[in-house]
Amino acid sequence: MNRPFGAVAIILTMAASPCAWAAGDPDVGLSLAARWCSSCHADNEAASASDAAQSLQHIARSRAGQSAWLRGWLTSPHPPMPNLNLSRAEIDDVIAYLQRLATAQ
Repeated sequence: MNRPFGAVAIILTMAASPCAWAAGDPDVGLSLAARWCSSCHADNEAASASDAAQSLQHIARSRAGQSAWLRGWLTSPHPPMPNLNLSRAEIDDVIAYLQRLATAQ
């Protein structure tokens, strides 16, 4: 009787792990960010694309380890950010890119 409970516990643990949330391709995420984000968000702190939007590097560093928050934001953004209607795979890619950007020097 403990086997079904154990299997459920393993599945829930895997689903909650940060790696499970962002197993995307950071290079694809970079391409998506260049296409959809760069008009408002600069990629690094030294540059600016819009006075109102934080740089992607700032967002990446301030939200490091918060893949679930990033996923929620990209799934259902609030104004002034437009709803980009990204697929789950694209969101994973953008999160992977942001994770890489958070550690960039």
